Amino acid sequence: MDFKTFKIEDFLNKSFKCNCNKVHRTSIEEILIGENVTLELPKLINKYGYKNILIVSDSNTYKVLGETVEKILKDSQISCTSYVFEETNQLVPDEQAVGRLLTNIDDNIDLMITVGSGTLNDLSKFVSYKIHIPYFIVATAPSMDGYASTVSPLIVNNLKTTYEVNSPKAIIADINIIKKAPMEMITAGLGDILGKYTCLCDWKISSIINDEYYCESVVDLVKESIHRCVKDIDGIKNRDTIAIKNLTEGLILSGIAMSFVGNSRPASGAEHHLSHYWEMMFLFQGKEAVLHGTKVGIATLIIAKLYEMLTNTNLDFDKALKHAEEFDYNDWVKNIKQKYKHAANDVIKLEQKTNKNSKEEHKIRIQKINQNWDEIIDTIKDIIPPTEELKAMLLKVGAPITPNQVEVDSTTVSDSIKIAKELRARYTVLQLLWDVGLLDEFASI
Repeated sequence: MDFKTFKIEDFLNKSFKCNCNKVHRTSIEEILIGENVTLELPKLINKYGYKNILIVSDSNTYKVLGETVEKILKDSQISCTSYVFEETNQLVPDEQAVGRLLTNIDDNIDLMITVGSGTLNDLSKFVSYKIHIPYFIVATAPSMDGYASTVSPLIVNNLKTTYEVNSPKAIIADINIIKKAPMEMITAGLGDILGKYTCLCDWKISSIINDEYYCESVVDLVKESIHRCVKDIDGIKNRDTIAIKNLTEGLILSGIAMSFVGNSRPASGAEHHLSHYWEMMFLFQGKEAVLHGTKVGIATLIIAKLYEMLTNTNLDFDKALKHAEEFDYNDWVKNIKQKYKHAANDVIKLEQKTNKNSKEEHKIRIQKINQNWDEIIDTIKDIIPPTEELKAMLLKVGAPITPNQVEVDSTTVSDSIKIAKELRARYTVLQLLWDVGLLDEFASI
């Protein structure tokens, strides 16, 4: 399949051998993006023979669309009940929320229909996977790329943790509803998409340094998802029907790319690590969360700037080797406990499992960086647009561009640049900067 010229329907419930020698597949069977497609729900339910439906929403999405979905099903004589997360503050995707949803699923339920976006989608996806009940997602905003993905990021034991799950059976995105979403949710979707520039660069560089699996076809798919979103920034700003449809398609395509690889690598890199760290700090401080895509958009500008700084730096590989030799694991543990607080133990366990900071692994990577430095520089320049260009896109739609606009202070930003890499065993520019002994210096941008 040519990932540069296709219709989104081409990917439904398909598997195919790729040039990367892997078989890519997605189990999504229906994707409906258009005006009034919510009315197609009864037809889809009857097509697959579902009899007892649980509609999941929160107090906001129930008013926006959940109540309408319930009426559409009942008018079609389809048995359904609703569970509404009644929240005074934002819903947190943690163990408690998972438990609340699980306890409201009766034994006779054979399909969940979730009406919402980020958190509701992640919770339902995880529960669906655990209890082997399929789910449809009825989108209410083009705010993030998780609709089609096979991962579910949750807060477990105070740590942002990504779980492998299944895709939804169907994605329904009614443009009449989505284009009326709060503007901050629309701009969050653009922020999430812009993060693909830096994450694709992270992925390519890891393939150079660590021989990590890398698929050019999937990269083409993600690039197309970016293109569909950024080609009409004015249209996004003005809630133009076609532009919002393209944004929604781009976000869904990004999720399909994740399902093809089996993890979030094609859509999540250092920019997401910063965002996750900020989210955890907000939870520890009792502050209300900021939309995921909004944080990712801001973090993307930071990561793009770090990459720019790196391309303008003459590396001293002798200094890097000295830095590797001076690493003190005990000091590292002390710092992790101080910064990660309640989540520190799981972060430490991840390092014990992966040894990504060990002197031996560190020195091997330094050698590979030295040998491939010209290719690394070319990769950065080829993939990531200038930071000012990315900033202009966000400014045009009125999105925040600095951490302090979303109440992330300079200390938290600096800390996140230094230690957000410890959240995942995934090679990004943050680990690269640490490898060459520049991370602490660059953290003061």
